[in-house]
Amino acid sequence: MAKSIESALPTQLSNRTISDTGQVPDVRHPRAPMFTLALAFCAGIILAHFCWRPPLWIAIAATVFVASAALACSKRPRFGWVIAHLAVIALGWTALSGQLESQAASTPNVSDFLEGQVVTITGRVIREPGLLGSAHVDHVQFDLATESLSDETHQRSIEAGIRLNLYGRAEESEYAEEQANPSLPPNVRYGDRIRLQAKLRPPRNFRNSGVFDYEGYLKRQGLVALGSGKLESVEWLENGGGKLGLWRSRARMAVITRIHQLWPERQAGLMDAMLIGERAFLEKEISTDFQRSGTYHVLVVSGMNVGILALVVFWLLRRLRCGEVLASIVTVLLAGTYAFLCDGGAPIVRATVMLAIFLLARLLYRGRSPLNAVGVSAAFVLFADPLALFDTSFQLTFLCVLVIAGIGVPLLERTSDPWRRGLLNFQSTAFDMALPPKVVQFRLDLRMIAARFGQIGPEPLARFVLLRIAGFAIAAWEVLLISFLMQVALVLPMAMYFHRATLTALPANMLVVPLTEILMPASVAAVALSYISSTLAVIPAQVAGWSLDLITGTVKAAGSLRIADLRLPTPSVVMMTGAVLSVAIALLVSRLSRKLVLASVALLVTSAALLVTYPAKAAFSRDTLEVTGIDVGQADSTLIVSPEGRALLVDAAGPLGFSRSEFDFGENVVSPYLWSRGISRLDVVMVTHGHSDHIGGMMSVMNNFRPREMWVGPLPDLASIRRIRSRAQELGVQVKELRAGDEFNWAGTHVRVLSPPRDWRAAEKVRNNDSLALQVRYKETAVLLEGDAEKLMEAIIAIEQPKATLLKIAHNGSLTSTTPELLDAVQPKYALISVGARNMFRHPREEILARLAERQIRTYRTDTMGVLTFLLHGKTVDVKTGY
Repeated sequence: MAKSIESALPTQLSNRTISDTGQVPDVRHPRAPMFTLALAFCAGIILAHFCWRPPLWIAIAATVFVASAALACSKRPRFGWVIAHLAVIALGWTALSGQLESQAASTPNVSDFLEGQVVTITGRVIREPGLLGSAHVDHVQFDLATESLSDETHQRSIEAGIRLNLYGRAEESEYAEEQANPSLPPNVRYGDRIRLQAKLRPPRNFRNSGVFDYEGYLKRQGLVALGSGKLESVEWLENGGGKLGLWRSRARMAVITRIHQLWPERQAGLMDAMLIGERAFLEKEISTDFQRSGTYHVLVVSGMNVGILALVVFWLLRRLRCGEVLASIVTVLLAGTYAFLCDGGAPIVRATVMLAIFLLARLLYRGRSPLNAVGVSAAFVLFADPLALFDTSFQLTFLCVLVIAGIGVPLLERTSDPWRRGLLNFQSTAFDMALPPKVVQFRLDLRMIAARFGQIGPEPLARFVLLRIAGFAIAAWEVLLISFLMQVALVLPMAMYFHRATLTALPANMLVVPLTEILMPASVAAVALSYISSTLAVIPAQVAGWSLDLITGTVKAAGSLRIADLRLPTPSVVMMTGAVLSVAIALLVSRLSRKLVLASVALLVTSAALLVTYPAKAAFSRDTLEVTGIDVGQADSTLIVSPEGRALLVDAAGPLGFSRSEFDFGENVVSPYLWSRGISRLDVVMVTHGHSDHIGGMMSVMNNFRPREMWVGPLPDLASIRRIRSRAQELGVQVKELRAGDEFNWAGTHVRVLSPPRDWRAAEKVRNNDSLALQVRYKETAVLLEGDAEKLMEAIIAIEQPKATLLKIAHNGSLTSTTPELLDAVQPKYALISVGARNMFRHPREEILARLAERQIRTYRTDTMGVLTFLLHGKTVDVKTGY
């Protein structure tokens, strides 16, 4: 069995010779010119990203370099090597510059239809919504390739990609807590040609540091606008879909239908996600557990899925006596079909390309240098799409492969490889002569033990069991080592992009990855056999179900631990540089002396530990009161930093009450900004009132930053409020209820509570006038925060004459607030408005802006300026705009 497996697996193991010391005799790095050339190509792309030049200029430079390299190689090879790499840098520069120029030229102009008017859109569906889950929500999202756009003044034939959200009947109230009897979404499928009415808007990032580049994400998918409309406006036209895409849609539907027939609903949703990338039935709580335990890569269709299936297919074909060429071709074709069926996401496409290149390199006898295969794969992907270099999934995928090929394989050659070879040809004493003494002694010991057990039972059975135990122990070591190296190397990108340090990832992956290696082929076999006979599919379906239960049990246990998910601020430049250098050093010395290898691994572990234990410190201006309006769209979240460096977050944004959005503002907008500032802990969070656009993100903020205190006013007894209070109690957060008349000193400032009055009582529903209003004073400067207080409460506030240098405008600039009486009482010099771009309420209202302008109050808005920071120095004020 061991011999046949080795002959089937595309590894380094069958191509090595081992000296009598058990070491690989050639300690030099195998030549990997394609890897260094790929690095040069990446360098060119990075240069183009930060220093754009016309592609023609760089192409001319590349031509000159290529010619120079060709002339120099014959006489001065080293000089030619340098020139060749400079040529490749220029090619990378040219590739990205050309791609950016081509994208700019080919982007359709839909600006005339983005002014908030109702647009009639005709087009065909190019990306459908969740296949089975769409009927369980009150809206449907899909992508449309337009044929024409028209409104009252324009009508054009335009081919553009648009992401549409169509909604059922919604309550008219801006803050509806529930939506009764929503319309079910239509059965939208790939290729459907439809006409509908919608309002279009351009994609817009939240303009804070650390934010996800949503505009770029959509642009890479060919989407230039977002739209929203009503389900009832959809009109079906004749079908206009391509046959290939239609076949994929039908095949996906058929596979998902089989999945839901083979497994119960509690398992089918996970199977959908893990097998085919359909996430309609994936519960958020389960998804969070996978993230917290560091096993999220198992939950989504990724390169690991391709690798597992390809390994099983290749091994089976070799066992069936197929030649390597045929086995490689069939494996690549099946992997490509699987990627196509899974909708061809970027990670799985890259994995398929890399698999094809690796198998081709193996057929060409280039197995000695896996780094060459990595280099060729990277160059191929980046040449096709240079912008992929800045894609997080690309970076994570190739970092993992790089660590395995450049560090893991050499370490396995020094550790488990000799012992694995010792299990081959076990009965052959002639084979002992080719092995080092320690390995020969290991074989003799196993033979002796097998002979002893042979006195009790059949010796062949004893030998079989011993070989399997030894093989399992070696395999466990290899999985442990590779998993350990990957987790250590991934600490930096996980901290940079996801602000996580998953401390339970190593033990969790030790169990989850082998179980996934069982689940994937078993579930695929069950689905395939179900087309022949449901009886034949029972056993593999049961095996897959058991594996899934063990996976989810492990993930839930690991994710429930408090240490499972340590959230980290953005690392400092010094820390990032050190982590990158530690990986580079480990790659360079991986085949040198044992001491250097151990030292490099220790350095790698130390850099990872420092990233976790010594995160970047928050940079605050001392002796200054900072007030930052975070860009959270049509919502509210304000960061206050005291002169002593204590941090208070006022509200945590969230979706409007009727939008039913799954988007987590606390996790995806507020927290990334705080982490980008180096903040890892909040001193205080404040809930002005209970509307969802103020508290929707509070749960995530509390989980991520574990505040010491929470300031609240009168809040109604609603489920959303109860959840926040309960979580605060679990985290040990001290809750302080404030009312008008309360005054206290906080971290070098004086806080004065102005509303609501002490006799104010919460109603059954949240009201804007529930809002806490505070004056925070530092020396001769102050800020007035009033949540969404309306005219009634502003009249009460005005009586107190709370002078303030900066006024945080209430209710996004609505006509309900910012009365002349309040402005006359406060007399602010600056005004801050948190508001969403192109919002449906037309906030801030022109009347409010005019009122501020009349009093010569300098007004700043997050919709046009992004994040805004006011530095109150005690007498003067500085304003920082942008990010």
